[in-house]
Amino acid sequence: MKNTSEKHGKLKAAVLISGTGSNLKALIDAVQSGKLDLDIVRVVCNRAQAGGIAYARAADIAVSIISHNAYGSRQAHDEAVARVLEQDQAELVILAGYMRILGEAFTTRFTDRTINLHPSLLPLYKGLNTYARALQAGDRETGASIHMVTSGLDAGPVISQVRIPIRTSDDATSLSNRLGPLEHKLLVATVDQFCKRKIRSESGRVLYGSQVLSQPLQMNHDGSFR
Repeated sequence: MKNTSEKHGKLKAAVLISGTGSNLKALIDAVQSGKLDLDIVRVVCNRAQAGGIAYARAADIAVSIISHNAYGSRQAHDEAVARVLEQDQAELVILAGYMRILGEAFTTRFTDRTINLHPSLLPLYKGLNTYARALQAGDRETGASIHMVTSGLDAGPVISQVRIPIRTSDDATSLSNRLGPLEHKLLVATVDQFCKRKIRSESGRVLYGSQVLSQPLQMNHDGSFR
C-alpha cells in the first residue's frame, strides 16, 4: 500500500458493501466520534436497494451503485468498480459485507491495499455458512478475521482476529448476534492500525511496524490488541 497520505493527512479509503451496511456504519461512527482518523472517499455498492447506502448518504459520502447485473461479465463489473476507486485515489479498499468475488485482474490491480472482513477464524471455513459449519464441526470457539485480499477465496494473509466461545445452546443466529458487535470493533481497530501506519502490506506480506506479522493480531473484546 502506498503511503502517499503521509504527505496529505488522512488515509483515503473506499468501502464496498452489498447489504445492511452495519460495518460501514461502525466505520462512519468511529470517524465522526474522532476515534478513527480516516477519510472515507466513496462507498461502492452492487445492489441499489442495499440498506447501507443510507448510512453513506447521511454522512455525505459519495456513493456509486454499480450493479453486477448491468455487466456481461465479472471482469467487466470489476473493471467498472476499479475505475471508480482509482478516480478517487483510494489508498485502502475495505470489503465490508461485499458479496462479490473479485477476479484476479482486480486483486492484482489493488494488491497490498484491499482488506476483507470474514466471519470465521481463517483459514477455517472460507466462503459461506461459516457459523453453521463451525457448529457442525463441534468447534469450541469461532470468530472473525480481517485479511488481505488476493485472488484466492478468503486466502490472503490474515491481519487480525477476534474470538468467542461456542456455547452448547448456540445456533447460527445466536453466534451471528454475539459476534456482530465484535466484528465492528475488529474492523475499526484494524483500520485504525492502517491509519496510524502501524500495519501495511508490501509484496503480499503484512508488516506490523518494521516486522513481518507472523501471527494474526488478536483483539480483546474491548477493542484493544494483545
